[in-house]
Amino acid sequence: GAMFSPPPVSSAAAPLRIVILGGGPAGLSAAIYAARAGLSPVVVAPAFGGQLQGKGVDVENFPGVMEATGPGLVARMRRQAAAFNATMVSDAAVRVDVSRSPFTITLDEAEAPLYARALVVATGADSRWLGVPGEHEYRGRGVSSCATCDGYLYRGKDVVVVGGGDSAAEEALLLARTSRSVTMIVRRGVLRASRSLATRVLEHPNIAVEWNVTVDRFEGNADGLRRAICRRGTKDGGSGQGAAADAELSVRASAAFVSIGHEPNTGLLR
Repeated sequence: GAMFSPPPVSSAAAPLRIVILGGGPAGLSAAIYAARAGLSPVVVAPAFGGQLQGKGVDVENFPGVMEATGPGLVARMRRQAAAFNATMVSDAAVRVDVSRSPFTITLDEAEAPLYARALVVATGADSRWLGVPGEHEYRGRGVSSCATCDGYLYRGKDVVVVGGGDSAAEEALLLARTSRSVTMIVRRGVLRASRSLATRVLEHPNIAVEWNVTVDRFEGNADGLRRAICRRGTKDGGSGQGAAADAELSVRASAAFVSIGHEPNTGLLR
């Protein structure tokens, strides 16, 4: 909305002092500090996207902030940066040339590149995928990495969450509000999630956990995902289950949310 501006004009002869790539908490913190130092920072980031922006459960672990959603917290950070004269550009950087000064940043939508004396890279991370058969095929038709984005599409249905960490636990708790049932598929015999989240998951009547299980493939039909075919017991047989290991397990699911961590978005700089 009103907080975003067109990209400012710059050139090799008259570069911007500082450009910040990324509009999450790291990028906006950098923007607030740079703006208060009089550096007129330019923040380049799509208006939508980012891990905090897409977080549907309340943010409970940010010091000093008791009640906030992810998007609400991002909006407050943006207002704070804008109040100190940071410029927000709703666009994505597609190429960065740091081989000579000033640096050149090519944007996705704008014709002209940005030239900058300094560059802060705060581009966050993207979801990691399992890389199993059917995953790519059913992406957008049942396989997702974002319960906040897609969970409501599968209300009243059986869904699975793959993973055992904090983000998987948060996804499971979010989905348990609207889904008929949630099955967590956990590779180990324990949840890596923090104790408070793990306790809420294990005590929730709508969430079942399958331990020592990995997803082998996703199957479905023309209508979308139907089931996750899993294997009991770790690949290296480290489940301690002897003969029971490697048994195939079919979990009925209209949707599968893959929540196994993130890869840093550093491709621009490779």
